[in-house]
Amino acid sequence: MALPRLVLLGLVVRAASAEQVILLDSQESQAELGWTSHPSNGWEEISGVDEKDRPIRTYQICNVMEPNQNNWLQTTWISRQGGQRIFVEVKFTLRDCNSIPGVGGTCKETFNLYYAESDSSLGPNVSEQKYAKIDTIAADESFTQGDLGERKMKLNVELREIGHLSKRGFHLGFQDVGACVALVSVRVYYKKCLSTVRNLATFPDTVAEAAFATLVEVKGACVNHSEVEADGPPRMHCSAEGEWLVPIGKCACRAGFEEKGNRCQACSPGYYKRSARILRCSPCPPRSFTQQEGSTFCFCQATYTRAPSDLPSAPCTRPPSAPVNLVYRLKQSTLVLEWNPPVDLGGRSDISYNLLCLHCSPSSQCTPCGHGVSFVPQQRGLVGRTATLMNLLPQANYTIRVEAVSGVSGLGSSSEQPYAEMTIFTGVTAQRLVTDIRAERIEQKSISLSWQEASALSANDTEYDISFYEKGQKEQSYSSLKTTFPAVTVDNLKPSTLYVFQVQKTSSAFQDHGNCSHSIEVETLGETTAVAFHEQSPIVLVVIVAIAGLIVLVSVILGILTWRRQCDYGKAYRDGEEELYFHFKIPTRRMYVDPKTCEDPLQAVSLFAKELDSSSIKMEKLLGTGEFGDICQGCLKLPSKRELPVAIRTLQASCSEKQVHTFLTEASIMGQFDHSNIVRLEGVVTRGNPMMTVMEYMENGVLDSFLRRHEGQLMASQLIGMLQGIASGMKYLTEMGYIHKKLAAHNILVNGELVCKISGFRVGQEEKMETVFSTLGGKNLVLWLAPEASQYHRFSSASDMWSFGIVMWEVMSYGERPYWDMSNQDVITAIEDGFRLPAPANCPQALHQLMLDCWQKDCTERPKFSQVHSTLSNMLQAPELSRNSIFTYARTASCSLPPSDCPFSSFPYFSSVGEWLEAIEMSRYKDSFVAAGYCYLDSVARMTVQDVLSLGITSVAHQKTLLSGIQALRAQVIQMHGHGVQV
Repeated sequence: MALPRLVLLGLVVRAASAEQVILLDSQESQAELGWTSHPSNGWEEISGVDEKDRPIRTYQICNVMEPNQNNWLQTTWISRQGGQRIFVEVKFTLRDCNSIPGVGGTCKETFNLYYAESDSSLGPNVSEQKYAKIDTIAADESFTQGDLGERKMKLNVELREIGHLSKRGFHLGFQDVGACVALVSVRVYYKKCLSTVRNLATFPDTVAEAAFATLVEVKGACVNHSEVEADGPPRMHCSAEGEWLVPIGKCACRAGFEEKGNRCQACSPGYYKRSARILRCSPCPPRSFTQQEGSTFCFCQATYTRAPSDLPSAPCTRPPSAPVNLVYRLKQSTLVLEWNPPVDLGGRSDISYNLLCLHCSPSSQCTPCGHGVSFVPQQRGLVGRTATLMNLLPQANYTIRVEAVSGVSGLGSSSEQPYAEMTIFTGVTAQRLVTDIRAERIEQKSISLSWQEASALSANDTEYDISFYEKGQKEQSYSSLKTTFPAVTVDNLKPSTLYVFQVQKTSSAFQDHGNCSHSIEVETLGETTAVAFHEQSPIVLVVIVAIAGLIVLVSVILGILTWRRQCDYGKAYRDGEEELYFHFKIPTRRMYVDPKTCEDPLQAVSLFAKELDSSSIKMEKLLGTGEFGDICQGCLKLPSKRELPVAIRTLQASCSEKQVHTFLTEASIMGQFDHSNIVRLEGVVTRGNPMMTVMEYMENGVLDSFLRRHEGQLMASQLIGMLQGIASGMKYLTEMGYIHKKLAAHNILVNGELVCKISGFRVGQEEKMETVFSTLGGKNLVLWLAPEASQYHRFSSASDMWSFGIVMWEVMSYGERPYWDMSNQDVITAIEDGFRLPAPANCPQALHQLMLDCWQKDCTERPKFSQVHSTLSNMLQAPELSRNSIFTYARTASCSLPPSDCPFSSFPYFSSVGEWLEAIEMSRYKDSFVAAGYCYLDSVARMTVQDVLSLGITSVAHQKTLLSGIQALRAQVIQMHGHGVQV
């Protein structure tokens, strides 16, 4: 038969992609396929070649001359190998029945595809009752006899899938019912997520689930030399299409290893990494080394070391060398020392100095100087480079050492002596002793001393040095003062402190210092002792008690005032402006706090949002990709609580710092609200990877899309109920002091019970709910903004009220775009000229009047959300109010134009459409109105924008004039007759 061979010409065989596991590919077989044909004169196996002259095996049939064909072709048994969602790709050619002469009605252009599950082969017999139908296959293109002559083949490719298989394998069955068809190839496969390495974790091959858009969570294993980070074990999700999605958690290379590609590589010699929290290996710090790979720290070179307080990343250092240029000045028993810093500081800056004093006897035996010698300011830990030694013995040899020390002194192996040394000899000193030193008066902070001296000298050349210090603190703090009298009062002492005093006498006649007196210890008085000491002065006590009482009284009064001020602070809105005031009552609602007051957005999130454990979140379905990362549907399971359906937004690692800030700020705002008509934030994940925000799942998605899908299917009471819920949420936000700025139907979500909840709290950009809840393209905020907001960027609760009026119009028009296809500038100009949106079809007159009040040009004339919420609640309770009532809250006349632009107060005296057109200077369109059937004023009052456009008026300015006039006409009709105008 020539036909089968011609059918195979020009075919291209496409290789399977990497994520497909091939179970059967007839095109790869060069031997006979061995499929079962029933009856035997039905399907016929034919050999052929493809365009590369490779042999391929095909089946064909063309029994088109006889009616009631039922020819079956059964494949061999196919093991599904764990696949759950099986794909069947069939490539075939089919001849056009019209191109075959004499076939009549017996020729068909379709065939049927079946499958039969089984745990083993069904054998060579075909049992039709065991097969389940997959689909009827039809050709997109069929060929004719002319195509055969021109050697042009029209190959069809059809893809079908089988799901939820439970047995080990299956057969495919092809049923011919009278077509001329050739099966070029049959390819059967399933999809899987290929093994991969992500975030240093390996994920094994994972078979995709059978259900479309179902995610399979897979735990990863950390690669060699890595460990799990604190965020939790790494996880990823395998989609039904065989793609890896939503990575959570990660691994980190252990100490001594760094990330290279998708593995952890040991640090090279000369490099180290001390912790898994550090990303990269670092060069060894100065004067340190490592000679092996994978080092976690570096060793110090010879003679260098680190102090116990030094970090492993700190350079190695060594003790300083000795101070240089040590000089002194000696006045009898007083020695003043000065020196310069060491030449080699050892690489450190914490240099200090210690002094050592040795008293050497004539036999050259040296001993420490003892407590008789005083060091000013101290003996050890000197930061400055000067010191004074006092009370040296006369005619004595002293050796003085000045030692330089640092944080590593005593730790290194340096043999160098880090001190400078000098030897001195003191001269002869006259013995002029001070005796009989005593305390004359002791106070809390002062002590008065007096003394006598052993030898009398003239008062003109006598001076006394008084030195004192806290007992036990001589080395740390030492003070002195001078006087020419044998008495002194020392002030500025600490209460209840024991001091040691010494008095030394000097004389200009001898140019030296005498020996110090014996020490005297005196303790200052404590507070209670001081009061007892002054009991003899009742006036002082009275004054003290009076002052103390006054201080207590003032503190109590200030505390009460502060408490009342804090408890009575609130916010109010009057005439659309925000002002502060005080009421002497405790507030019942907390106020909104702008997250910008926190410098760190993470700090704001921790204050207002609940931190969740990523292990409590299960992702079930991918909804799409948003600005920051993947959007998923899932569930949240908290301890001792039922599982909650949630929407999960992730933050991908590649986001900029600004995007992270925006992501966290939005969560900080949502976390402050708790109301049944505001989307609830369940919590956030900021300590894991990736970051996530988890909010309640809203089944019906975005309000405008929901309304368009259900146009005409909702009752008026349901629509008003939606508006009442939105008004309740806005009333709550206003009372908290939050201005939404972006209230619109596309920023409101609807749950399964038709409860509307406000969203769109993202700061700094137009908010769309990304792809979590689908809506029409981009939204232009100008359509919802009040005039003062769009032109002067002045936002308030009154501007939100304008936006709410637009939302009411959207709801009553089932999601129609506000202002239709008008441009931004046209909308702004039309509103400024007084145009307002007409009532949607079947909208109650009272509800449209409420919209007009929301759109008052003067923001102070717009109602409050509490008033609107009350009005809508009354409408729900008494539906007749929505049809006939005019609202009773205070407002101006309900003209949809600004008061100054309402020129038709005497409108009822217009007797015709022509007279009205002349009044607005549009009489040129009189014939157009008459031709379109608008002969009466009441019919003109019902005209919409589309009606005006249908008149063929092309001038935008004239369109605006006519629409403004129609709007004013309608307002006058409402005011005159008290009933709505149906548009």
